[in-house]
Amino acid sequence: MKGTLPRQGASRGPNAPRKAATSRKPGTPRKPRPSSRGPVTTRRPSRRAVAVFTGVCLALAALVVTAVSTLGHRGGGTGEVASVDGHPVTRDELLFHMRRLAPTVQNELRDKDDLRGTIDWNAKAGDRTALQRLQTRALDEIRRDTTTLVLAQEQGLVDSVDHADFLAGLARENESRAQAIAAGRTVYGLAEFSPEEYYTHRLTELTTSLKKRLSKGADAPLRVTDADVRRAFDTDRDAWSASATTYRYAQLVVPVPAGAATDYTARLQRRVTDAGRLAAVAAGEPGARLTTGTYDGGGATSLNAHDQDLMAVLGKLAPGRISAPVTGTGQITYYQLDSKKVDEDKAFADYSQRIRQSLVDEKFTQFLQRRVDASDIDVDTAAVDAINAEDVHQ
Repeated sequence: MKGTLPRQGASRGPNAPRKAATSRKPGTPRKPRPSSRGPVTTRRPSRRAVAVFTGVCLALAALVVTAVSTLGHRGGGTGEVASVDGHPVTRDELLFHMRRLAPTVQNELRDKDDLRGTIDWNAKAGDRTALQRLQTRALDEIRRDTTTLVLAQEQGLVDSVDHADFLAGLARENESRAQAIAAGRTVYGLAEFSPEEYYTHRLTELTTSLKKRLSKGADAPLRVTDADVRRAFDTDRDAWSASATTYRYAQLVVPVPAGAATDYTARLQRRVTDAGRLAAVAAGEPGARLTTGTYDGGGATSLNAHDQDLMAVLGKLAPGRISAPVTGTGQITYYQLDSKKVDEDKAFADYSQRIRQSLVDEKFTQFLQRRVDASDIDVDTAAVDAINAEDVHQ
């Protein structure tokens, strides 16, 4: 190792004599001190050095901007409070879901815990506060919805699952609709989505698309075969045969006499039960009207209120049985099912697509739940606990 020689005159011991100070008259210019280093000259940096330095500065600035942008994108500017399979959940995202679900949780607390009036989010509701219940519900929803979005990303339906990108998509959609309206073009649905409305709309569309994609092909996880459809039909024929069933029935309408006793309805019910047939009751009731009719169950899809009410009664009766009394204004009505004939081929043809879709829906629910169960959610408890009721209601 090379030694370092002390500089001459650079230091002195503690007992070394100091040089006497020289005095000069005021106004006398100080003599320049001689230097052993020689004359000092100033050189401008070369153009090449300036270029290198500038390039380094620009590169550092780019790195800083990229880091800030990335952190802002990942954290939404407000910090990460959880992650689902490595996908960050920001504080803003959690608050968005808490605000969406607040009315639902309020109703549940009122129904299940018999709470009345304004909900105090900081008060205990069972073993937790109402706010903690809301936080748990929101995190569960985020876990399930993020799993759906990841699945959609795997299928090429979305580019990102981040909340910030959802908000950017909302802005683009509303801008597109505004431009279309300004240009006089037809816009279906809402003229402008709120974040909550767009979230529901987007998730519904993605779920529908996922069901279609994942049910196509021999190895598709949601594939439903013709045999599957037939088995489902045969298992519950009554549920799938309404549109192909012909009902023959009798209807008895009994007017309630003015000033009838309070037990009039009960006494009429006993007479109907004892008689066993509406025709035997009609003759003994003043003003009673007995009619017969035939109803083709295909009318149940017409959204006609009378058809739906009739189906609700006849669909539950076995041939020969009489319905419970249907109370109306000033009258009581009974129905008796005389016969029911089902065209099974027509029923299967009418309902096969609905059966298939119901089986796909069921398989998708199970498939998604398995993905949710297999997912990992990491929660920053301290960050979540820092959210208060005032944050939710902002």
